[in-house]
Amino acid sequence: MAERALRGTRLGATSYENDRNTDLAPRQEVTYDCPRGHRFSVTFATEAEIPTSWECRFCGDTALMVDGQQPQEKKAKPARTHWDMLLERRSMEDLEEVLAERLELLRARRKEEQEHLRAMTEQRRSA
Repeated sequence: MAERALRGTRLGATSYENDRNTDLAPRQEVTYDCPRGHRFSVTFATEAEIPTSWECRFCGDTALMVDGQQPQEKKAKPARTHWDMLLERRSMEDLEEVLAERLELLRARRKEEQEHLRAMTEQRRSA
């Protein structure tokens, strides 16, 4: 008989106990207003810390608590880029010197490679 009663059910997904003779924690409902005009309530325990903002269940925007304090915006530091950090360590004159040195090295390397290729092609022609 018990096998027939459980056939087709999701074991573990649903509780078959009833709520009789159980004491629920004291609760409170908090109402939130969405910037798009949606209003909804969320139930919290009375001892829970109530957030001032909540994601709107209709559109996903950030809804603010009705009759609550507005959340204070935190001061955000602007993102430091690689260029900003480089300028903290070196002056523009230093950077121009380093650039000139690196360009000189690259040009010298390219010149050596071209001379090597010319020498290789001359060897092939003479052989």
